[in-house]
Amino acid sequence: MSDSPQLSVVLPVFNEAENIEPVLRGLERGVRTPHEIIVVYDFDEDTTLPVIRRLALPNVRLQRNTLGRGVLNAMRTGMRVARGDLILISMSDGSDEPAAVDRMVALARAGADVVAASRYMPGGRQIGGPPLKMVLSRLAGLSLHHFAGLPIHDATSNFRLYRRAFLDGVEIESQAGFELALELTVKAHRAGRRIAEVPTVWRERTSGTSHFQLRRWLPHYVRWYIRAFARG
Repeated sequence: MSDSPQLSVVLPVFNEAENIEPVLRGLERGVRTPHEIIVVYDFDEDTTLPVIRRLALPNVRLQRNTLGRGVLNAMRTGMRVARGDLILISMSDGSDEPAAVDRMVALARAGADVVAASRYMPGGRQIGGPPLKMVLSRLAGLSLHHFAGLPIHDATSNFRLYRRAFLDGVEIESQAGFELALELTVKAHRAGRRIAEVPTVWRERTSGTSHFQLRRWLPHYVRWYIRAFARG
């Protein structure tokens, strides 16, 4: 593994033994940018860990979540220990499309501080998933695009690439779940940072159990949704 990878891929995990190998193999085949993969876990009994150790892939390292259990703190821990100038958050359930990553990197190299992989722009789509979650996500993304001026169509997916220089200047206020991408995108937009997107195909997981908690996390999304419309 290079001492200075250009790209750090952060994968938060929670008992993803069935999914992690195809996810890692997909990244291995689909990403040409020199990269490291940081698999962030909460507890030593996580079923993902034996699979990672068995595979012993040279560009993959395990990192215990040091900020407190939960996906938000796992993502923040991964960002904190990442060595690349570009940091990608991706999911370990097989829902994200590795083929989008190099296109995201190209936009970041061209000057974008945040690059979203978008399900709702032309060329993107979503396959499967809970209908209510899909409707709310699409409505949020498209209304923020058309009425709040966000230059992307998909505001809630965490399949997102950030320039380290941008992250170093942002105070993260998110408190739960997957609100992080919406917070960072809203803050980048309000600060006049460049935001770009690429189309992607999102697929519902085929193995394991989703731990997404819509009812619990929705108020946190709403907070940043409202902030996107604020002036000044």
